[in-house]
Amino acid sequence: MASSYINGGFSILFVALVVLVNTCRVAKAAGNFYHDFDLTWGANRAKIFREGQLLSLSLDKTSGSGFQSKKEYLFGRIDMQLKLVAGNSAGTVTAYYLSSQGPTHDEIDYEFLGNVTGQPYILHTNVFTQGKGNREQQFYLWFDPTKNFHTYSIIWNPQHIVFLVDNTPIRVFKNGESVGVPFPKKQPMRIYSSLWNADDWATRGGLVKTDWSRAPFTAYYRNFNAQTCSGSCSNSKFSNGAWQSQELDAYSQRRLKWVQKNFMIYNYCTDYKRFSQGFPLECRR
Repeated sequence: MASSYINGGFSILFVALVVLVNTCRVAKAAGNFYHDFDLTWGANRAKIFREGQLLSLSLDKTSGSGFQSKKEYLFGRIDMQLKLVAGNSAGTVTAYYLSSQGPTHDEIDYEFLGNVTGQPYILHTNVFTQGKGNREQQFYLWFDPTKNFHTYSIIWNPQHIVFLVDNTPIRVFKNGESVGVPFPKKQPMRIYSSLWNADDWATRGGLVKTDWSRAPFTAYYRNFNAQTCSGSCSNSKFSNGAWQSQELDAYSQRRLKWVQKNFMIYNYCTDYKRFSQGFPLECRR
């Protein structure tokens, strides 16, 4: 009798665990560039080495280079460590982003705008929904991004998109469908990155041109990690790394405010000249 009870209880527990796992299947994978990415352009300017643990992109006067993920993602947390072009990087742009395809594509952007030696990089962020962008926020970083690797992350769930630098949130784009703002939630996106020449606009609005005597310019990537979920994922605290969380916890909110107070240099939601006829709907919330 006792044995039957124990076996029955074990069976119930086992079934419950199976249901839980199937309801919230979170896949966390440490990446290998050979397995996870394709080098898409730039010929030998894009390289994978150290048994797939390190990738580099280079730019010279002939061409830049780029790569993209083999997989598409619909919600998740994407982490990548980058070490940006050192020295005089004026005119160069290192782009790292998620994007779908087509005229109504969705996109979540990091772009690192180079600068002359001794001047800070500008971190340019943007969000496209159904083909519409123009949601730029720009930041200085609180460290030199060319000296060491730093982690740049995107958390994307049905409630919001969070941009993080070394696990510090710098920007949150909330789901504004309730006020008529489309939110990316139906189109799977690939990861893309490229290093290219944009000296017509990247540094001081194009006033500072690329110094080709410094070429090749090279950026490095390592420690790619993707956490994805299929099904309905349970809610957990953001600070514990659970990307399914609906809200930032109190500590993350304080860090976000610290970054936006001290390092934000442009916010489309406060650009009165640009939106003299009224700010976008998501800026009025």
